[in-house]
Amino acid sequence: MLKKKYNISVEATLEVIGGKWKCVILCHLMRGKKRTSELKRLMPEITQKMLTQQLRELEADGVINRIVYNQVPPKVEYELSEYGHSLERILNALCDWGAMHISKRYGEVSSVLEDSILNDKFKDPEQI
Repeated sequence: MLKKKYNISVEATLEVIGGKWKCVILCHLMRGKKRTSELKRLMPEITQKMLTQQLRELEADGVINRIVYNQVPPKVEYELSEYGHSLERILNALCDWGAMHISKRYGEVSSVLEDSILNDKFKDPEQI
């Protein structure tokens, strides 16, 4: 196997969680197992093709587990792997920084953030 070279370790992190959707998917999975349809409903802007691709990449990197239930109709759920749980601190820090940035740039955080269970902690300005 060819060894990859990185100039800085953050490149390895971004290789796994970089892009528009991977962190969003991971944030939703921090709250528990989700089916593909649930994730799609939580992220209406993502295409089905992109969601499938991102889930496959996260699974290949060992960050999420794909659970297939042997039933009809087929049922598949995704969850954070043990390795994926090690990203929680990073993901929470990214959310906190994003809320601070929104506050600085736009003022009222709740006026810019969508109403979502992931954003509940940012409804109170004292939390930021």
